Amino acid sequence: MDALVELNESAAYLQERGIEDVDVAIVLGTGLGGLVDSIDILHSWSYSQIPHLPVATVEQHFGKLIYGVLNGKKVIAWQGRFHFYEGYSMEQVVKPVRISRMLGAKALLISNASGSLNPAFVKGELMVIEDHINLLPDTPLRGANFPTLGTRFPDMSEPYDATLTALLKETALESGIDVHEGVYASVAGPQLETRAEYRYLRAIGADAVGMSTVPEVIASVHMNMPCAAVSVLTDECNPDALKPFDLDEVVAMALKAEPMLTKLFVELVGKMKL
Repeated sequence: MDALVELNESAAYLQERGIEDVDVAIVLGTGLGGLVDSIDILHSWSYSQIPHLPVATVEQHFGKLIYGVLNGKKVIAWQGRFHFYEGYSMEQVVKPVRISRMLGAKALLISNASGSLNPAFVKGELMVIEDHINLLPDTPLRGANFPTLGTRFPDMSEPYDATLTALLKETALESGIDVHEGVYASVAGPQLETRAEYRYLRAIGADAVGMSTVPEVIASVHMNMPCAAVSVLTDECNPDALKPFDLDEVVAMALKAEPMLTKLFVELVGKMKL
């Protein structure tokens, strides 16, 4: 089936069930699970109920779409994302972003878990993404372009909206939340990097590395939807003192950061002028 037909059918299903006038779309990646408790929920759906939507397979991703009101704004929150390493195509990975825009979302907020490459950034802290390095082997824009979604060759000189990112940093300052700002590198995964690969990533200018976000940002830019993103730094990737990967520690770091990240996004949504 044509990818655009699938997107239209997914969006129509949700519109017919009450989604309207969406202000902000939020991808509830690692560190933002608690945000759901701050939303006045109007409707929710399991991903399996929505036509043509994949099912999230990562244990920490719940696979639910939440529609409701957050700090005066109508939001749709995707509680669980899709990753390239799960075996999904890039077109499948970015379906939530495209559906969000088709439902009227005027901005996109994203969170993720990442490993810190910058020795000045320690685990448990937050990093506002100001730019990225795409090391994934595919792009959601490969193949036929649909002009109703966006231009064939979208400009990527400012993938993270400067105005929205400035508001994010201002909100963090006012809320007493310390944030770094840096460059995020996206890799395919799911294996972690070698010491040599960490050195390479740092040498090319990355401050953090993860396995998500960039495809969603590309799709957002393609559809002319401003976006901002925050990484929860869940581990430290120092090649000269590298420890074996510990998933339990990563989850613990994400849970530690969750309250401040939730507070940051709640306050940010309230400040956004859309």
